[in-house]
Amino acid sequence: MIPKQYRLKKRIAFNATYKVKHSSHSGGVTLFAGREKKDENPTKVGFVVSKKTHKRAVRRNRLKRLMRESYRLLLKENKLYNSQKYMSLIFVGSEKALDKSFLEIKNSIEKNLERI
Repeated sequence: MIPKQYRLKKRIAFNATYKVKHSSHSGGVTLFAGREKKDENPTKVGFVVSKKTHKRAVRRNRLKRLMRESYRLLLKENKLYNSQKYMSLIFVGSEKALDKSFLEIKNSIEKNLERI
């Protein structure tokens, strides 16, 4: 589980991150990055899978769990590249990512973090 200090929670923060339009897409996972930070607060992270992606909550939640765990392991290994210079990150799962394995999701997230 990602510690509370790293979680993006408020709707206002999500909307502000989407408006900046820094994004990267790889393997069914899209990464939106917010503004560059000026202070020393940790980067906040959110994970989203829309109802349009799949109507079953079980499938959507599984994809979110896989994305969260991938990010947590990358955080633990310090493989976050330049993503720590942003205030917020949002990972959005698409229909292509629903049937992927954990390693494929982790590779997609890592590629997105490299690109941003």
